[in-house]
Amino acid sequence: MAGRDNSRIDQFMDRAALRRWTRRAIQADQLSLEALHDTRTIARKVRHQLNAFLHTADERLAKPRIGSTSFPTPRGTDWSWRPGLWRAPMPLPGVAGVVSGARFGEEVALFHDCPLSELTLRQRRNTRGTDLAAFGLQMDVLRFDGSYLSLAIDLPAAARQGLTREHIVQIDLLAEVEHPLDIFARLNLHQGPNAEQLVQEVVGGVVEFDLSGSGMSDAPVESAWIDLIFDRPTMNQVVLRDLTVSRRLRAQF
Repeated sequence: MAGRDNSRIDQFMDRAALRRWTRRAIQADQLSLEALHDTRTIARKVRHQLNAFLHTADERLAKPRIGSTSFPTPRGTDWSWRPGLWRAPMPLPGVAGVVSGARFGEEVALFHDCPLSELTLRQRRNTRGTDLAAFGLQMDVLRFDGSYLSLAIDLPAAARQGLTREHIVQIDLLAEVEHPLDIFARLNLHQGPNAEQLVQEVVGGVVEFDLSGSGMSDAPVESAWIDLIFDRPTMNQVVLRDLTVSRRLRAQF
């Protein structure tokens, strides 16, 4: 009851404040210069707080919601995941002159062998009605003299638990490029001293890795990650609006 009463009091005070500032706006051309100066000072302070409130409110109410893990998955999926970079804001939203090995959050890192980095990475808010991820990653590449450029995404422990040769690992990537660009996905699995790598070109935004054709053993998978490899990225802009990973058991016939 007390909370409801406080809410009513706040609403009454807000309506009173709105009426008060409405009157001041109407009377502004009639105030003395001294009164106008003092009122303007107060108005600027109020405007600063209102702008701060609106910025936060617009960010939180924009769709898709921050933290969203909603996305379609194939039938039979037993694990699915969207990395944190596409779900929540990063402490450092953008970096210019990105050095090889630079990390963005706990799961994503960029690797290249370009002697002079002219790469820029920036996390950006997705606001289109068709977007499912709250954020996207924009990569701007100017001159690129290196031989490789890849974005590595570490898979969480849940992705490795119970992973067998009977699984299909699927990557769904929503990418926009300024100029045509070939993108390859590589799935890396480590089992003790053994390392398995499966590579496919991203066609139509979907890649499926059928582990039945891999050299996996029955040993537990100790670490796993995905590399997105960008071929000849010079003078291009790439926006990765969404990236999700899922796995499912192969259908038995």
